[in-house]
Amino acid sequence: MGSPLVLLDVDGVLNPFSRPHRGYRRHRCSPNGITYRLWLNARHGRSLLRLVEDGGAELAWASYWCAHANEWIAPRIGLPELPFVPIPVFPGVEEGMTLGAWKARHVAAWTRGRPFVWFEDEPDATACIAAETGIGEHLLVAIDSQVGLTDDHLDRAREWLRSLAG
Repeated sequence: MGSPLVLLDVDGVLNPFSRPHRGYRRHRCSPNGITYRLWLNARHGRSLLRLVEDGGAELAWASYWCAHANEWIAPRIGLPELPFVPIPVFPGVEEGMTLGAWKARHVAAWTRGRPFVWFEDEPDATACIAAETGIGEHLLVAIDSQVGLTDDHLDRAREWLRSLAG
């Protein structure tokens, strides 16, 4: 089965959509030559590393940033290079699928039955991941995209990881 995974989205989770509280800094990131302005908090890196160490878990990206997260996000918040779920560009609603379902399909395939915590802001991601076949035990921590990742979210994940080990 393998150790549990902690899956991390970027936009709406590490990069809240509203001007965040103290501790965040504005960064310019230019993957593929397109410049984005992100709010990032360096404290998140330390907190996430502590979470996976305490929970005997592995950290990975589950974001459309894919490999770009290692270049543009990880160094700005103090994370090492991480594996990532290869999520292709969303084909759009004309394909009959929501954004949450599209990401869930790729997360389910990549985790291959391993237990995982997923920090995600897509509103339908919880129902979508539960509908996937062959999915391991999991906890989807729903993040308010206007606020981003908080200590309460990390505490919830920590408790869930402890319950797996217990």
